[in-house]
Amino acid sequence: MMQTIRGFGESLSHAWDGVRIAFRSERSFRLQIAASFAILLAILLLPLERWEQVILLLAIAMVLVLELVNSMVERLVDLVKPRINSYVKEIKDLMAAAVLIAALFAAAIGIVILGPYAQIALGRL
Repeated sequence: MMQTIRGFGESLSHAWDGVRIAFRSERSFRLQIAASFAILLAILLLPLERWEQVILLLAIAMVLVLELVNSMVERLVDLVKPRINSYVKEIKDLMAAAVLIAALFAAAIGIVILGPYAQIALGRL
């Protein structure tokens, strides 16, 4: 039992190391973290329905996870760059496209869910 707990603790430690690496080295990840905190603040402050909260959280997770996968794939293809030179740019572009599409749809979800609340707030000014 103790070995299982220790192993889980080590796994969590490695996972947080990965988050720190991404935060330190990836500007896009830092921007997405900042946007995530803004959305989390909105979730806490606005009277959102539970399903709206869940959808926003899933959108945040989707973008952050894809950004981490993008960073990982970029590092992997950089390792083999000399051998498969012609595909490296395509692989990186495809991963960037995946992150872009996820971010655009996450923004659309945010607008659809948070837009009415923003309209109400602006109407009160």
